[in-house]
Amino acid sequence: MKDGEVVPGIQLCEFKRRRDKLIENIISHTCVTNIGKSHIVIIPSSSKVYMSGKIPYVFRQNTDFLYFTGCQDPDSILIITVNNENIATVLFLTQQDQHSELWDGPRTKVEIAPKMFGVDLALPITEFGQFFVSFIKETKKCIIWYDSIDIAQPSLHEKLHELMKIKNNQILVSPTNIMHKIRLIKSQSEINLMKKSCEIISTAISKTIEISKPKMSEHHLFATVDYECRMNGAEFLAYPPVVAAGKNANIIHYVSNNQLIQDGDMVLMDAGCEYHGYSSDVTRTWPINGTFTQEQKILYDIVLDIQNILIHKLRELPSLDQLYHDMCSLLGKRLQESSLIPKHLNRNELLSAVYTYCPHHVSHYLGMDVHDTGNISRNLKLQSGIIITIEPGIYISHKNRFAPSEFYGLAVRIEDDVLITENGPIILTENCPKEIAKIETLASQHL
Repeated sequence: MKDGEVVPGIQLCEFKRRRDKLIENIISHTCVTNIGKSHIVIIPSSSKVYMSGKIPYVFRQNTDFLYFTGCQDPDSILIITVNNENIATVLFLTQQDQHSELWDGPRTKVEIAPKMFGVDLALPITEFGQFFVSFIKETKKCIIWYDSIDIAQPSLHEKLHELMKIKNNQILVSPTNIMHKIRLIKSQSEINLMKKSCEIISTAISKTIEISKPKMSEHHLFATVDYECRMNGAEFLAYPPVVAAGKNANIIHYVSNNQLIQDGDMVLMDAGCEYHGYSSDVTRTWPINGTFTQEQKILYDIVLDIQNILIHKLRELPSLDQLYHDMCSLLGKRLQESSLIPKHLNRNELLSAVYTYCPHHVSHYLGMDVHDTGNISRNLKLQSGIIITIEPGIYISHKNRFAPSEFYGLAVRIEDDVLITENGPIILTENCPKEIAKIETLASQHL
């Protein structure tokens, strides 16, 4: 890391600005609602989760906690208190003895945490209860900002439930909407990290397409994209990838990834990587033998054309829901032109028919989480600094009552990650080929 960075690519001053912005929004919100002047914001880290006995899953930090601290320690808590004009940030950390440090490695010590993370004070986690009770007792009416729905630390949640009984005039409010509103607009530092994450996955998927051939297993391609991401700097894949050959691609979240790929199959790969806390999310579909059949090409052309139109529409700064409505209209028209949906249907019947071909939304926000800032409405107009996906698809199972049988089992999705700017959309994953000629050339390399 460079001097002044808390995590690679992000300076200490940026984390301080994020916390300042959080408090500004909280105070502004409560001035409008007139519900109090004393606040305690509680943002827990993730806890370690174990798959069996003492064997842990790979640790992934709660992204709200990480966004406002830069701290990767599990079982920690960020507290921000506001009492009239007095604002303080306190980080509670789990301290380790020599035995636990031998097995799990060192954790951040409370003595160095204030300088490392730019907080006013750091204390052992064992002192949290006393601190919390002391603060709520000295305030007349305290607003406790804590997410009691999406629980990051079950032990903390139980403890808070008991501690809040000590005084009955507090107000419990979730800070998640405010935190996600702040996280929605990416800083230049975040954009740089997102660009790198998208670059890594674009290269990894391109390499995977290049080495693919009939009779390989889906798992071989899974291993390839995972390997390529890690070798180029990603910590791990951002989610279990979809590596679906043939009719398996009709299962939207197919993650078994263990079947042999037959000559003539298409492969649908949906994969992303995490790079220093920022996630990418890309889907490509290609013919395993390097050549699309006529039916495969018809579907691929439709999906690619619609994706290009939707990306162009981003200049108008629509909402994600508007993009979805546009996709449905475009998809209905193109499927009717290709005789995959009857032309006599009324609008409602047409939209119902479209849903049988594409049962998912066309976009979501992207950032630290793959489905980032989940509390932000998809009906919000886009603005500069937001990163989204554009991912139209067509899926035709044997149950489809409109499609000719020669289309059964086919599925195509194309997904790119796009940054919204004042000068128009920037495709962050443009280096991952998707034009038919380029896809066929790349997929023929290893035959």
